[in-house]
Amino acid sequence: MRPRRAAERSLLAALLLLSAACGSRLPESDFEQRGSAPPPARTADAIRIGIITSATSPVGGAAFTGPRDGAKAYFETLNARGGVGGRKVEVFTCDDGGSGFGNNDCVHKLIDERKVFALVATTALQYAGAPRVARAGVPDIGGQPIGSAYDTYPHLYGIYGSLAPRTGSEPGWNGTLYGGTEVYRYFKREHGARTAAVVAYNQAASAAYARLVTQGLKAEGYRVVTEQVDFALPNFRAVAADLKDRGVDLVFDAMDTHGNAQLCEAMDAVGAKVTAKVTNVQNWSATVPQDFKDAPRCRNALWATGASRNAEDKSHPAVREFRGAMKGRSLSQWQLEGWAAAMWFTDAAKSCGARLTRACVEAYLNRAEPYTARGLLLPVGYEHRAEPPASRRTCLSVARWKDGEGWITQGGDMNKNCFTVPQLPYRP
Repeated sequence: MRPRRAAERSLLAALLLLSAACGSRLPESDFEQRGSAPPPARTADAIRIGIITSATSPVGGAAFTGPRDGAKAYFETLNARGGVGGRKVEVFTCDDGGSGFGNNDCVHKLIDERKVFALVATTALQYAGAPRVARAGVPDIGGQPIGSAYDTYPHLYGIYGSLAPRTGSEPGWNGTLYGGTEVYRYFKREHGARTAAVVAYNQAASAAYARLVTQGLKAEGYRVVTEQVDFALPNFRAVAADLKDRGVDLVFDAMDTHGNAQLCEAMDAVGAKVTAKVTNVQNWSATVPQDFKDAPRCRNALWATGASRNAEDKSHPAVREFRGAMKGRSLSQWQLEGWAAAMWFTDAAKSCGARLTRACVEAYLNRAEPYTARGLLLPVGYEHRAEPPASRRTCLSVARWKDGEGWITQGGDMNKNCFTVPQLPYRP
């Protein structure tokens, strides 16, 4: 049972803020039209599920759709097999446009108008409607914790679990969250890495994430090289040359995908070789060849870490089922996690038998036994500890990109790739 790593959570928030800073906000009229059509005729005794996604947002159309697509594929497969105790699952999706206004509008439409039983695989840039979901007592299951909502509000169950009290007043423990250093421990133990670089923009969100990564690296005994790139006029070649001169083993960054690709191109151009260019679960996808098409050496040094089984691990039966249901589409780790979120809801609903209630579903989510989605997830649970732990044993899923083969699992089975690491505080 593990919360999302502090660094990864903050990285995603930083990257989304950066992307939003360069994008334009859609007009409110778009939000008013989104999802306003009358709902389709209701199937008798169907279980209504809502999925909120920032499908159109300043970050880009494909950035958030993975969990939604994975969850929809699961429910389609489930319905083809008879649903939950003979009841089909009726899915309503809502695009919040990446804004707080749009998110509140989606929450209203799904809960008040569509009367959904639960939300599944929420992936929202700004989860402004989270307090409303909590007040309504609607279970939100398997969402991506981009912000701190899943460590703040009751009835919200993020895909990575939480130890926080979740009283609804403030995130974590009196506004402080905690995360481990397992990623840095892994590269030190398995690859002898000793020098790490953290590359960030001269922008507040990016710099805040860089400080968090630096803190974790230093706690693991790394020599840390910090690099700052001008957000408006970035000079990636100078940064890449310095990384080469300093003999850096690992590179972490607080930049968007475009900035990542530019840094990789510069590293290739100056001949900077590293053990790993470490990215996060959102970029753990089959689009690497397109995203990093002009940086072949750096592209083949890309590593990703997360809390779910590699979507290319065809030896695992649950992965094979997921891949078969996706019907040849370009796959991503977020799609697999959306599939697992839908499975989590389904298993909770089936545990209730003929007496399906929200209280029964949440009893399953809050049970002492951790959830693994047939082995797709590292054990997930909700312990609600009054005090944060000083250290924890935490496991890690790791993969490396290789042209012609895709993402290759590293470090052995994720359930055995484990470390007891300190839990460092940070303010979301």
